[in-house]
Amino acid sequence: MGSRALFSMTFALAFVLAGVAGAIELVLPPSASLNREVTHEATSSFVPNGPFDGARVPSTEVEGKRVEQAWQFNAPGLTPLQIMQPLREQVVAAGYEIILDCAAQDCGGFDFRYQINVIPAPDMYVDLFDYRYLSAKSDAGEAGPSYVMLLVSQVGALGYLQVSRVTQTGESAPSLSVAPAAIPGPSDERPEEGLIERLQSAGHVVLADLDFESGSVSLGPGPYETLATLARFLDADETRRVALVGHTDTVGGLAPNQSLSQQRAEAVRDRLIEEYGISVGQLEAGGVAYLAPIASNLTPEGREANRRVEAVLLNTE
Repeated sequence: MGSRALFSMTFALAFVLAGVAGAIELVLPPSASLNREVTHEATSSFVPNGPFDGARVPSTEVEGKRVEQAWQFNAPGLTPLQIMQPLREQVVAAGYEIILDCAAQDCGGFDFRYQINVIPAPDMYVDLFDYRYLSAKSDAGEAGPSYVMLLVSQVGALGYLQVSRVTQTGESAPSLSVAPAAIPGPSDERPEEGLIERLQSAGHVVLADLDFESGSVSLGPGPYETLATLARFLDADETRRVALVGHTDTVGGLAPNQSLSQQRAEAVRDRLIEEYGISVGQLEAGGVAYLAPIASNLTPEGREANRRVEAVLLNTE
């Protein structure tokens, strides 16, 4: 795994989805890069207005121009909720009314994800167990309503955001005012709040700041905020148990990767025991090699995301 990237908001990068007239501006961190933009000048779009109902995703059909952008940025220690929340506030401040605001399982999980328009990987990645979705509507347009849809997810230490905007011909939509520090970094919130929240809500969390030398099972000296946070969580209640699970990319065969992932998980377990005094009975360690990827192994970024150690919550009673 690479070193933890800083999520500084000292200088913010604004991106613009322009309609026929007017624009929506949102703020992303300076590390943000535009992976892909797709424009449909005149098309039918379906704007979700409810979670998957067992058969379909309830949607409103809209005719007009649709612009979609996929962005990638460094987001160590942040959850999709923490990324989405300030963006939601900006959308509301611009006069948009929220139609749907849901998390992965509440949206419908796999079924919701695969019934909405998503720019394909490697430009946009979606963790099926941990994403946030929002759709909103503005009636301020001269020719009819305009719609904004946001999809946020995280893979390893990388955040992904897809923004879709649907406007009607002749529309003049309001601009969106932006605060310079709209998306909080680790300095704005305690990192443990996001880590433990994600562990308890999703049942697992990537320990994104761990650093192993390439091909090595030796964990760097640290310190690592994720391990300190996890240790505090376990130390607060001796009945809490987690499994540490190592993962690799697909470079090399299954057997060596199985051994590598197992030994890395054990190295993390040993660090929690030796440095933080966590009971052996509260920890398990295992490796699954490349059998549970969270990104494509066809790109360097995807392979980097797949090389990880996760904490899996086993018991909170």
